[in-house]
This record gives sequence, C-alpha cells and structure tokens, in this order.
Amino acid sequence: MATEVKVPTLGESVTEATVGAWLKKPGDAVAVDEPIASLETDKVAVDVPSPVAGVMGQHVVSEGDTVNVGAVIAIVEEGGTAAAKPAAAKPAASAAPAAAQAPAAASTPAAAASTPAPAEEGGAVTLSPAVRRLVLEHGLDPSRIKGTGKDGRLTKDDVMAAVAAGTAKADSAAAAPSAAAAAPSGPSRVEERVKMTRLRQTVAKRLKSAQETAALLTTFNDVDMSAVIEARAKYKDLFEKKHGVRLGFMGFFTKAVCMALRDIPAVNAQIEGDEIVYHDYADISVAVSAPNGLVVPVIRNAEEMSVAEIEKTIGDFGKRAKEGALTMEDMKGGTFTISNGGVFGSLMSTPIINPPQSAVLGLHRIEDRPVVRDGQVVVRPMMYLALSYDHRLIDGREAVTFLVAIKNAIEDPTRLLIDL
Repeated sequence: MATEVKVPTLGESVTEATVGAWLKKPGDAVAVDEPIASLETDKVAVDVPSPVAGVMGQHVVSEGDTVNVGAVIAIVEEGGTAAAKPAAAKPAASAAPAAAQAPAAASTPAAAASTPAPAEEGGAVTLSPAVRRLVLEHGLDPSRIKGTGKDGRLTKDDVMAAVAAGTAKADSAAAAPSAAAAAPSGPSRVEERVKMTRLRQTVAKRLKSAQETAALLTTFNDVDMSAVIEARAKYKDLFEKKHGVRLGFMGFFTKAVCMALRDIPAVNAQIEGDEIVYHDYADISVAVSAPNGLVVPVIRNAEEMSVAEIEKTIGDFGKRAKEGALTMEDMKGGTFTISNGGVFGSLMSTPIINPPQSAVLGLHRIEDRPVVRDGQVVVRPMMYLALSYDHRLIDGREAVTFLVAIKNAIEDPTRLLIDL
C-alpha cells in the first residue's frame, strides 16, 4: 500500500520550506521514523521522517523546490522490504550491461575505468551544497570519509579533517582523463552556479533590512584577558571534573554581558512601532557555526544561570548545530547577541545587529600586544571588543558605558562574584 509523505508542521509562522536534500532514493528500504529528506526553513534544517516502514517510492518534488506545510513530497510503499534488495544490487548489476551498451567505449580503457563511481554518486545525494562544494574543490571521495553528522552525514568539519589528514583522495585513474582533457586549454576557469539555501536567503534579507532600518553605529574597546586566562588555567581541570564541560571564555563574557544589560537596560530593549520594549530578563543569542551556515540559538534567562550552566548550554548548541538537530524553538526570541569571530582568527569587525534586537557584541582573537601598565610597557594578551547598536534607541554614552562594564568585569572577574 502506498503512503504519502507530507511536509510536517515547521514551527510558528513558518508555512514553507525548501527541499535541501533527499536522504533516500527510490528503491531504498526505509524504517519507521527514518529521515528520508531534509527541508531547509528560514532558520534550521528539518528532517522529514518516513511515516511507515517499506520501500522509498516516487519523489514528488525535486531538491531545491519550495514546498508548503502539508504538501505531499514523496510516496513510501508499505511492507515492500523485499523490493529493496534489487535496488541494493543495482550498482553491481548495472556494471555488466554497461560494456554491451557502449561497444565503442570498449576500445577506450580510460572510459571503463571511470565508470565504477556509483558509490560516490550515492554518497553525493546526501551531501549538502556546502559539503559537496568542498569535496569537489579538494578532489575527495566522500565514500572514504567518515561522517559525524546526524545519521552519519558528512559535515564541513569532516571534509576539512580529511583534507588536513591527506586522506580520502579520489582515485588518480579517474582524475587522469579530466586532467588530460583540461591540459590543452590552459589555466582552469571553472564556474559553479549554486542556488542560495533558504537559510542564506533569509540571513541576507534580515541583514540588509537591519542596515536599511536601524541607525547602526559601532563602538570599540579592548580588554586585557590576563585575569580570565589565569583563572581558566588554574581551575579548568577541576571545573571539567565537577561539571563535565570545559571552562571557556564564553561563560565569563555571557555573565559580564548579563550584568551590563541590567545596568544599561536600553541595550537589552527593542523598538516596536513607536514604543520601546524593555526586557527584565536576558535571552542571549550566541552565534554558532553549522554545516549550512551560521545559526543563532538562544540561552534563555542567562542572567539566572551559572558559568557552568552557560558553558553546558553553549556546548549542547554547538553539538546539535553540527548534527543539524537544532529546532525552531532553539532560535526563537533573543534580546541580545554575542558573536565570537575570534575563534576564526578575526582581529576586529563591525557586526550587524540581529533584528529586532538593538545591539550585538563582537568578540575577537586574543593576541599579545604591548600596553602601558604603571608607566611601563608590558606585553599582555589583549582582545578587541566591538558593540554595534541601533543609535535610534541607544546613545553613545550608554554604548560606551556598557562596553566599559564588560571590560571591567573581564579584567577583574571577582566583580562577577560580588555583583559589581
């Protein structure tokens, strides 16, 4: 019996999505609740599970198509597990007729050598556009890379790890014909046209809207990280042993931000029409890297959390972002954003606010720089801080005071304990 697979409810106010990738091909065996497709919404990727066990039937829509909630996207044939066996054997069986169907190719050994690529083609079906691009750029065989994402899918980190290790290179025999063909034409001038993901389209629209709507301004300061680095080095082992999570810098900065938001409430507010909405809580959005781009899950009521609870929450966000398991609820809301470009090596930036929020704090890399202390030039581990804010709501005095409060708390972490 054929069962229709429909687009599930995607979250509040979300009515459509884009088919990012088919995880099952027609003829593949599927189990109940096994993901068969990945849908891209404005914020996260959502897996569509099979409602029944059986065999994957027809794909009603193609990758890249826009679908509405409740629309039929595929058919699953119930109880047809036996039909999956011929499908599994199909690559091996198709190798024999290939020679008969192409007698002219028999005189060209290179053509025959290049045909055993069904494994790579099968793997490519499950690759996201970003991962597929990396695989092609570095000439890798995706079937030789172990995936650490959800259901064993490859992530960008998996591919970059394979590049660093020098493994998973595609067979040179398969690459030889294309290299030989390209040689006479001189330098490569390959272009690739890839449709923007729904997430990237949404990010582009929101950031452009922020620039056009808000009166954006950025103010800078620097902070001596010596005290925090010393505290982290002294207690990191005990901290991890007790709490089961590593002690990072984000816990300190999030606590410092929460204290500063309480003292400067305008930075934690937002404009709605002709009204200003002030929040007596701190829902901190933290930018996290995911396979399809940057996502911003929210630490709710961060002002009530300990450093350990904050670090655990951020660690969980990072893990689930890598697996593509973040939900719409994880992204909802947020009153202030922290973006840590320093993990990628950024020295300084002017971050753009995440509407309807009114401010974002940018953290950057830590590097030793000469500074003056007590009339002496000394070397200290310094970091630049950048606060971008909506000048319609936040005055320069408030922005500078906010940054100085964070600077003071980080340079003297005791302030975090005694609430200064």
